[in-house]
Formats: sequence, C-alpha cells, structure tokens
Amino acid sequence: MTNSSLLILPGDGIGPEVMAEVNRIIEWFGDRRGLVFDVSEDLVGGCAYDVHGVPLADATMARAQEVDAVLLGAVGGPKYDNLDFSVKPERGLLRLRKEMDLFANLRPAQCFDALADFSSLKRDVVAGLDIMIVRELTSGIYFGEPRGIFEEGNERVGINTQRYTESEIDRVARAAFELARKRGNKVCSMEKANVMESGILWREVVQKVHDADYPDVELSHMYADAGAMQLCRWPKQFDVIVTDNLFGDLLSDAAAMLTGSLGMLPSASLGAPMANGRPKALYEPVHGSAPDIAGQGKANPIACVLSFAMALRYSFDKGDEAARLEQAVEKVLADGVRTADLLGEEGATPVSTSQMGDAILAALDASL
Repeated sequence: MTNSSLLILPGDGIGPEVMAEVNRIIEWFGDRRGLVFDVSEDLVGGCAYDVHGVPLADATMARAQEVDAVLLGAVGGPKYDNLDFSVKPERGLLRLRKEMDLFANLRPAQCFDALADFSSLKRDVVAGLDIMIVRELTSGIYFGEPRGIFEEGNERVGINTQRYTESEIDRVARAAFELARKRGNKVCSMEKANVMESGILWREVVQKVHDADYPDVELSHMYADAGAMQLCRWPKQFDVIVTDNLFGDLLSDAAAMLTGSLGMLPSASLGAPMANGRPKALYEPVHGSAPDIAGQGKANPIACVLSFAMALRYSFDKGDEAARLEQAVEKVLADGVRTADLLGEEGATPVSTSQMGDAILAALDASL
C-alpha cells in the first residue's frame, strides 16, 4: 500500500506559522499512530506571485489535482493590494476551488464549553452549539456571466450574475443530506425565493432531491435573511444548513462569531470522487492571513489544526483519529491554554503559536 498524499500550501501572513504546528501534528500521527502521509509543499497567494508572477503556478495546480488532499493556510496581505485583480493572491485560492470543482464547502461552527463566554451571545444560546453550514462553492454570483464594470450612458455600472443550474443545486443538496444522516438528521435550506428566480429554482430542486432520495431527513426552508436572524436568536435549532455561494459566505461568517473567535474555525471544500473513491478536497482555516500579527508568534493555530482533523475524517476515513485530535484541542482549552485571541481575563498571559502546538501534542500523547 502507498501512503496517502497531502499537498501543503502555507500561503501568506500567519499561514506559515499555523501550518508549522499542523506539520508537527502530522508527524505525530506518523510516529505514534502509524498514519504516514507523503507530504509535499508549494506556494499559493502573494508568495507565489513574488516567485512566479501569478498567485498559483500551473505546476502547483497540477499537483493539487493529483494528491489525496490539499491543506492551505491563508492568502493575501496589504503588500498586494494594488495588484491587478487578475493576479491578486485570492485568485489563487479561487482557481484551486474552481479547477478542482470543489462544489461543497463545509464550515462547522462548534462552541467548545471552555469558550462559551467568548461569544457575543449569552452562554445558554451558544453552549453546546454544533452546526454545519454547507455552502455551494463553484457557481452563483461569484462566477456567473456576464460580470464586470461597464460604461452605460454617462456612468459606470457594476454587474454580477446570479446563476445556478439544476445539477449544481442537486449535488450540493445531496452533500448536505448525506452529512445530516451522520449528524442530527436535519437540513435547513436557505435562499431568497421570495425575490430571486434562482432562489425559486434552488428551493424546488432541494425539495425534489429530498422527496426522491432522502425522505428520512427532516427538511425545512428559510429565507436567508431570516436565517441570519435565527442564527443570532437561537442557533441550536439548526443541524445542517445548505445554501448558495453568496449567502453561504455571509451566513458562515456570522455563525463563526457565535463560537467566539475566527481562530477556532476550520473548513473543508469537497468535490466529486476521484478514481480511488476519495473526494477532491481542500482544507483551510476560515481566518485570513492576519498581516497585523504575522511573524510575531501570536496566531492561533487551532483552526488550521481542526482543518487537518476534517481531512482525517472526510478524505482519509479516519474518524476515530479525527476525534482524537478534536478531543486533544478540547482538553487544551478546558485546561485554560489560550492564545491572545482567546483571552478574556485582564492580566492573563497568552501562549505563543508554538506553545499552543506544544500543548496539543502533549494532549495527544496523553490520549494514548
């Protein structure tokens, strides 16, 4: 048997710092659990532009298509703000998503008990929160044509097109229903069918898929603006939320803050199965490149660590090992270990990025 393959793309800003801790954890699983990966590393984002003049080299893109999973840190920074739109660091990430056809973006929002007081909402609203937002990732208004800024009469007009096909909605709905069967068996589909034709089609297709193949899963529909309100009012009513690209972008960031810190939140972007049965997959923390703290050892690596846990679960069918890593993170937090973004008490001393990595590795050792 050959080892599973991972392509590591640390990227920009705090990406290399948080990814360094993930690399230590990958090595731990190889040394202590016999779970060995063939790991390669490459450039994406601004650092790729510095070397290649593009945010993602063709050779890197080709490698991403070949491996079992891609793990990415973050892209972007003020150094690249004045670049042409076509070569901005974020275009490298979008190219990965588009060419790998990663149509289902999974964003869990889980509130660890030790961090329930860090949310802006009351403890009883968020304690025990565990929801999954499934965002369609390769279509919708971010990719629809026509798009651009055009001259119209004596002024300019900006145009973006919201476009969805039945098949695009069908496949992301199935991803949501399959996930729900492994969780709380509930799906809430969110759109704006009251004002958007694409929303009408979205609701019809989701309902059709449900009735034909997933009648055992509880399905509800909600307008996306009402969904945003309900996420703030009583988020624990939800299990799996499935929605389009734009609304998923907004709703998942709103859900992120229910947990207290963006530094805690992983994500997975999944596509169709490859020849070996594993899905095309890209895993990344939800947080950005945080250039204001880059290089200072202040970054919280937990979101990137939990992204690797998602890779263990969804790409490598190692749910038990994923749970081991997640429980190690939970123990560290319960023990009061905090990076700067998780400090609530005045005068408390934060740990560094590498010290948080040390603590997680120690908790993994204790799990054996």
